[in-house]
Amino acid sequence: MMIFDIILQAVVILVSVFMFLWMQNIPQDLFQKFCERRARSGIQAKRHFVLGAQLLDKARSEKDSSSISSLANSAAEEADKAIALDPRDAAPHILKALALDLQGFRSSAIDALDVALSSMTKKSLSTEERGDALLKRAELRVGLSQASGGGGGNIDSAISDLVESVKLNSKNAKAHLILGQCYEKKDLVDKARNAYEEALRIDPRVKEASARLNSM
Repeated sequence: MMIFDIILQAVVILVSVFMFLWMQNIPQDLFQKFCERRARSGIQAKRHFVLGAQLLDKARSEKDSSSISSLANSAAEEADKAIALDPRDAAPHILKALALDLQGFRSSAIDALDVALSSMTKKSLSTEERGDALLKRAELRVGLSQASGGGGGNIDSAISDLVESVKLNSKNAKAHLILGQCYEKKDLVDKARNAYEEALRIDPRVKEASARLNSM
């Protein structure tokens, strides 16, 4: 009973202190300051993201490899600054992945996309954006598979991403094309044919899908 009385007295004191602070508008002021700080952080994060996107766009238009690497590295640094300010926004994680990919760091780019597509951040993406992120991760995994001379695990993971991607955005011809290529690598001929046909149905200009169908 003595312990219960002590706890009860502590609760009463805490409630009294809180009520006093509330009457002095201290909790409201703290909450307002917290919201203002978060708003400022969000604005700063967006600025870093926009600057990083501009640097990435410039890097893609460059022809000199050293300039591409330098600009892409700067874009990744701006993405990191945005992430530090707002880690729950998927956009800077995707920007970082694209910048790393441009530098040839596929594994690191996949890691960045893993974060972008995690439960912590994916809610900030629209359905179509999530489909595009899954497509990009699949492309990177296919690239890693080709670089390693096989990598069946990467192909299986790529197929999983692509199946989810076309569910989220069924009108993406490129996703169907790459899905067909992955199915071919797994000797799933009927599924590959269906994927190529769907790519052509969406966009008859996808010549690679037509060529693959003709060779099957």
